[in-house]
Amino acid sequence: MSSWRVLRGWPARRWVAAALSAVATVLVVGVPTVLVPNPVFGREVAVTWWAWPALAVTAVLSGLLMASYVRHPATLSAAPSRAGLVGGFLTYLAVGCPVCNKLALLALGYAGALRWFAPVQPLLAVAGVALLLYALHRRLAGEIACPSPTASAT
Repeated sequence: MSSWRVLRGWPARRWVAAALSAVATVLVVGVPTVLVPNPVFGREVAVTWWAWPALAVTAVLSGLLMASYVRHPATLSAAPSRAGLVGGFLTYLAVGCPVCNKLALLALGYAGALRWFAPVQPLLAVAGVALLLYALHRRLAGEIACPSPTASAT
């Protein structure tokens, strides 16, 4: 059984958790990076064409990953992994303004952030999505590999 088929058996509360987590991810990443316009944060460099698709994929995968932690009586999930957290953080760095990132600005300066950090951002987005996919696959595979006994079986 494919680990992705586990999603078909999810109860409604997991899907609600996935949707809420996806929206929360968009807000947590999108507001400070100004993908979601707001009066609190500013952005020096325009949003790239790939930032919203990267954030959308990250939000969906993060939502599904977070929902996999919602208790489901028929399964026992695998242990938590740091891959999802690192993947989300990489996406945050990827979609943010390269000169608004204080670490990049301190390490590389304004021109260096534009010249060296900005071109790497799409790679950070790909790496972030890959880590989220890996973490989600591990969580879903754990639901197949470690099923807990059901109430009717005892």
